[in-house]
Amino acid sequence: MLIHIHPTDPQPRLIKQVVETLQNGGIIIYPTDTIYGLGCDIYQTKAVERICRIKQIDPKKARLSFVCSDLSHLSNFAKQISNSTYRILREHLPGPYTFILPASKQVPKIVQSKKDTIGLRIPDNRIVQALVKELGHPILSTTLPGEFIEDYTDPEIMYENYQNLVDIVIDGGIGGTVPSTIIDCTDDDYEVIRMGAGEWDE
Repeated sequence: MLIHIHPTDPQPRLIKQVVETLQNGGIIIYPTDTIYGLGCDIYQTKAVERICRIKQIDPKKARLSFVCSDLSHLSNFAKQISNSTYRILREHLPGPYTFILPASKQVPKIVQSKKDTIGLRIPDNRIVQALVKELGHPILSTTLPGEFIEDYTDPEIMYENYQNLVDIVIDGGIGGTVPSTIIDCTDDDYEVIRMGAGEWDE
């Protein structure tokens, strides 16, 4: 199903429809402030497994992020972090960054990496923020695979490519082409794992 959601004023009825699909174990393709993502409810194990099959990856080795609407979820899914790390998060989020943090015991086992870390994302995008707020907890997310730019920027083409693999493709406009910047914050020496859309001069 292809659903058109307004990028600056998301229709509540459509947001509810997408969230019900997530709660029922569905998979969605949705816009962020960088490239489109492939997402599901973090507590729907079979949906996580479906995403990993689509990307042909092992959940334990995959780069799967927790997409949140704000930092209120931080204490639930990340272990206690230093004041300096919290300040960095507050300064850069919402924005085109993924922060690698130590995972808490509340992180579902299937999405915990072997290093016991999670990637935390708070995209500066009204559609995804509305989805997470309505859902009440993070969306599990990964980048959308594709050989050509159109494969992960044009919702119509994404729908053509994935209509038999996902439940909903959200059309929130043409997506970006550069993924998020990934910063490892598991110790005090922050390390840039991938330089992407976000500037970083810490």
